[in-house]
Amino acid sequence: MNAAAGFAVRRLDSSAPGFDAEFGALIAFEAAQDAAVDATVAAIVADVRARGDAALLEYTERFDRVRAASVAGLAIPPGEMRRAFDALPAAQRDALTVAAARVRAYHERQKGASWSFREADGTELGQRVTPLDSVGLYVPGGKAAYPSSVLMNAIPAQVAGVREIVMVVPTPDGVRNPLVLAAAHLAGVTRAFTIGGAQAIAALAYGTATIRPVDKICGPGNAYVAAAKRRVFGTVGIDMVAGVSEILVVADATANPKWVAIDLFAQAEHDEMAQAILVSPDAALIDAVEREARAWLATMPRAPIIAASFARRGALVKVRDLAEACAIADRVAPEHLELAVADPDALLPRIRHAGAIFMGHHASEALGDYCAGPNHVLPTGRTARFSSPLGVYDFEKRSSVLRISAEGARSLGVVAATLAHGEGLTAHARSAEARIAGE
Repeated sequence: MNAAAGFAVRRLDSSAPGFDAEFGALIAFEAAQDAAVDATVAAIVADVRARGDAALLEYTERFDRVRAASVAGLAIPPGEMRRAFDALPAAQRDALTVAAARVRAYHERQKGASWSFREADGTELGQRVTPLDSVGLYVPGGKAAYPSSVLMNAIPAQVAGVREIVMVVPTPDGVRNPLVLAAAHLAGVTRAFTIGGAQAIAALAYGTATIRPVDKICGPGNAYVAAAKRRVFGTVGIDMVAGVSEILVVADATANPKWVAIDLFAQAEHDEMAQAILVSPDAALIDAVEREARAWLATMPRAPIIAASFARRGALVKVRDLAEACAIADRVAPEHLELAVADPDALLPRIRHAGAIFMGHHASEALGDYCAGPNHVLPTGRTARFSSPLGVYDFEKRSSVLRISAEGARSLGVVAATLAHGEGLTAHARSAEARIAGE
């Protein structure tokens, strides 16, 4: 069947009866954890913890059809990553280099700084910012290659000062993607292994004879990888459990309907459950976007995926005005928000919840995905209400520093002892009182 012929576009109007309920149902999708996936992942993680390298070799042969005598034999040497970069066609090599440089320049501005202040009695209080020691980077393999994800995950870690960045990437049938290896070279990956799935996450979290455990795991993956990250969280940190891709475009009459349509498609082509929503007060623009979408769809290699995404979770929404459009955007808290309007700066103060905000007609989400500079690892599923894009701060930790003077110990000791007695914690009170008395 021709996907364009069966293209269904949901049209909603905020002034229509029942809009709130209908729109609420549209955005209420939750990626529920699959019990069968969780059970499989639990068994794999336990097996890797128990048998280490031997389990990794068995799973790699079973799932990726790659046989090796040892896990060391699954390593990707730094020299191979460098050779992959050198062998790229000039256009790809230059594009990857420009993207890496822009990502690095943006993230250099995120580095945290230690600080302290001194009180009148000589007490000094502060905060010390230090990088994590090691990070594991999961890179999907198989159906598609994601060198941009390598850059977006590894470069902030390198900028933060992480000493060891370990990449794991499945290579079905032993096929190693040169763009991924080249990106790893540019992004400062220090060690890499051709392993994937829940078994790779378990190895990074708990370690094996060959793979040292890391402090944090980041990077996208399938349902098994996501379930494994949930399971090992606490033993290690994780970046997030990512959901499906999302975009919401707020547009006015000045927007180019052809650009709006293809920007919606840029998210819809990711996955049948991706969400692409247009919100506009201009009915003529909405009509034009629908016409352009139908024209674009006939040219799209991933047309069936786009059509399925629109049928399930897409919408073109007519609103009363741009103020209402911003309120709806905040309700969605989208991963990507495009303000395709004449004056995006007038709307920006109204937006509180979005992973990334693209200002104006020329700021396509695709540029953010690859080379603008800000990170493309963004909160999904309304988590932008309380979380942020991946950044250097995710690879730093903070320690409080307390240098208490003798005078400070006496004055603060009275406060601490009083509160400790109130809580019934006598040893705490005695600890503070001992300094008051100078015992």
